[in-house]
Amino acid sequence: MIFIRGSNNRQFSPYKHNLIGILIFILSLSAIDVVKSSIHDYKDEGFIPKFNSFFVHGGSEGMYASKAHGNGSTEDKPINGKSFVRFESIIFRRPKEVADKQNAMQQSTGLVEAILVEVKNRDKIGGSYLNSDAMCCTPELANDGSCKVGEVIIRQDPNNPGWPKRIQTPFEGKSEEAKMMLQTVEINRTGMYYLYFMFCDPQLKGTTMSGRTVWRNPEGYLPGKMTPLMPFFGFMSLTYLILGLLWFLRFVQHWKDIIQLHYHITMVIGLGMCEMALWYFEYANFNATGSRPIGITLWAVTFSAFKKTFSRLLLLVVSMGFGVVRPTLGGVTLKVLVLGLVYFVASEALELVENLGNINDFSGNARVFLVLPVALLDSCFILWIFSSLSKTLEKLQTRRNMGKLELYRKFTNALAVSVLVSVAWIGYELYFNASDPLSELWQRAWIIQAFWAVLAYILLVVICILWSPSHNPTRYSYSEVDDIEEDGISLTGTGVKVSGDLIERKLPIITDHVFEVLEEDKRE
Repeated sequence: MIFIRGSNNRQFSPYKHNLIGILIFILSLSAIDVVKSSIHDYKDEGFIPKFNSFFVHGGSEGMYASKAHGNGSTEDKPINGKSFVRFESIIFRRPKEVADKQNAMQQSTGLVEAILVEVKNRDKIGGSYLNSDAMCCTPELANDGSCKVGEVIIRQDPNNPGWPKRIQTPFEGKSEEAKMMLQTVEINRTGMYYLYFMFCDPQLKGTTMSGRTVWRNPEGYLPGKMTPLMPFFGFMSLTYLILGLLWFLRFVQHWKDIIQLHYHITMVIGLGMCEMALWYFEYANFNATGSRPIGITLWAVTFSAFKKTFSRLLLLVVSMGFGVVRPTLGGVTLKVLVLGLVYFVASEALELVENLGNINDFSGNARVFLVLPVALLDSCFILWIFSSLSKTLEKLQTRRNMGKLELYRKFTNALAVSVLVSVAWIGYELYFNASDPLSELWQRAWIIQAFWAVLAYILLVVICILWSPSHNPTRYSYSEVDDIEEDGISLTGTGVKVSGDLIERKLPIITDHVFEVLEEDKRE
């Protein structure tokens, strides 16, 4: 038993709105993520009643088995290769009126237990195997000798002697405080572990606890769910570096033909490279020290928020046809900048809450309060992007500019594919979370977070390919001829509009005819 806390345009329009709805749904679900920490701090935590016991959830982590085994002592050196949970400065405080009622000569006047259990052995805690909901042993349950009155019921795992682990800390005499001995519990079997502090004596009601526990894996202090993310961020840094080098070579090769949009793409690549590198160093420092370095974390969070903002702005201006069908954003420039600024602030705030401090520093309500503005602003971006994309496609179809129309069709297809893949992944993520409420599949959980980083990278690669610098930038860039072709020239008396190349062919004929008429008038 485990406690858990807690025309063509008409054809495109329906397609556009379906994509908008799907993307809003995706962003709302993928925005929520839980950050773990290897150090769990307790500050005057109150015990919660459950059945006939009182408990505090001390934390839960995926732990890998130790590679180097010791005797479990805190004096074991070195710690590299060991996986353990260390209890540091744990103090239990009971109300003064409760302490005053005790016998000063009595050695134990209250008992608090720390229970560390692997999640697959959760049925070995409490009276479930005795057909009872009791967590604490009662005189009736003690008759068969399976438990002791006043202690948590624990049945040992025959395949792992000594587990679930029980550590007892008694109150002495009239003392208001009970200090838990500094000690380390070594982890010799890979699994998801839960820690609870519990007591059975109703007289201890009102007791609080302070201190901390440190959870370490064989390779460092990164929690098990986060451990694979460190090499992942290192790999992503390398992929951004390769993309940046290829883009730079292409950039230099055609530097005379660069359009303004290419500078925007270059900035997104640079921001992505810095973001992944900073996250790698942040995780590496976290892994080495057990705490998140505020300086590096702030830089990583800021670059991450700025890159997300700039990426969305890039998608928006590309969808508007900036540099392709229009030379500037015109009157919407200010609106675009304001939306980007507000999104950056909201995203920065959410990233700070998710990545600074420990897991229990912020309540769920506070975090949801910060998730909602980001989800709402993402919805605004999506609506604007697909609305602009619809207008751009309609404009290109009207102008019959087949080269640019084909470019935007490919871009639209890429977005559609990313939406379909995202929907499939969201379905898998929902199934994953629903079928694993106790995080027993924690070793695969990192893939959920990694997916979105990979998807963003793939979309950036697609944009780089579609808008790659070339010796003929006018093929995909804006030119004044586009406006001439759209406006056309009305021939006198006919009402017929003739565009670009047709005008060039007709003007010499008309001019020659006018001169012939003038010559005939002179002769007469």
